[in-house]
Amino acid sequence: MEHRSGHFKTNLSGESAYQSFVPSPLPPYPDIELTNEIIKLLISSHAQLAVLNDLSCYIPNVNLFISMYVRKEALMSSQIEGTQATLEDVLNPTIEENSNRNVAEVINYIKASEFALERIQTLPFSARLLREIHGILMQGVRGQEKNPAEFRTSQNWIGGQGRTLSNARYVPPTPEDMAVAISDLENFIHEEDGIDSLIKIALIHYQFETIHPFLDGNGRVGRLMINLFLMDKDVLLTPALYISYYLKQNRIEYYDRLTEVRMKGNYEQWVQFFLEAVYESAKDAVTRIHQLNDLHNKNHNLILTLGRSAQSVMEVFNYIEANPIIEIGKTAKAINMSFNSVSSAVKKLIENKILVQENENTRNRTFIYKDYLDILRDGTE
Repeated sequence: MEHRSGHFKTNLSGESAYQSFVPSPLPPYPDIELTNEIIKLLISSHAQLAVLNDLSCYIPNVNLFISMYVRKEALMSSQIEGTQATLEDVLNPTIEENSNRNVAEVINYIKASEFALERIQTLPFSARLLREIHGILMQGVRGQEKNPAEFRTSQNWIGGQGRTLSNARYVPPTPEDMAVAISDLENFIHEEDGIDSLIKIALIHYQFETIHPFLDGNGRVGRLMINLFLMDKDVLLTPALYISYYLKQNRIEYYDRLTEVRMKGNYEQWVQFFLEAVYESAKDAVTRIHQLNDLHNKNHNLILTLGRSAQSVMEVFNYIEANPIIEIGKTAKAINMSFNSVSSAVKKLIENKILVQENENTRNRTFIYKDYLDILRDGTE
């Protein structure tokens, strides 16, 4: 049956026969119906993003917070795909020695995000950019054998273990149909069609997930595209929106609503869900930035009362705001201070309940900026 979002077609014959989806080009026809609920959410989402943008202009240490949000988004987006890692794993100062593949996947997502934000300054939002992002995302991790940085040339499918093409939950377009669909999507991305940017990225994300152009990593690339597109359109000034926070909390509904578009052509329910995700994620980010800024001001002012040791303690404090789990030797090297000076500063920070020691191991002791991590950790467990 064909409807707004596309149709299923039969491939091969006999026992080998299977049905793949052929998506209709965007924008949908007829146009997205702007219901009262969608209009209300659209206004609320833009207003909340404006507040988030304003914060990034007047809070002096906001870049530190945002670097943490990139990590939080990377972690939660990877967790949606089943990656087993925690915020502490990702921030561990001995991460280079950590052979945990789950952590490596999150680290790759962070690298891919940072690369994408830099690359889009010189390369338009395009299929080529998505392939480059994918290459970084899949480097040295599970799925690295599945053609990193290349669109697939074989059929893939979505389903649990043991599922096959004939009983898969969803079969994306064949490689030939996928190539056409990606080209159509690229055209839509660059069209000056007057569609609101939040609605447009909702449609782009749906279409990308539906096309599933890579053999692995599609979900992570598809979610990474959201901040990238909104920043490219100047709707978002910094990558402070961690939309995977909401998508992870509502993971089953997230997948069900994407399926609803494919099965019934009902884009409106997906757009509404996506706008709810943007609004709730932006609102949460605003709350966290205020909390982190209040914590910064409180501890900054406390350190100023420490007399002669204030300067060295402040240097270590500035470092832990970017690296909330530290090890003395690495910290000393990073900020060009002696081991003993850092050790004394850490002792002062512990006495003033800013740092806590994580383990009793005298060789590799690590110290945690616990109050800071507690604010960031919410939603990542």
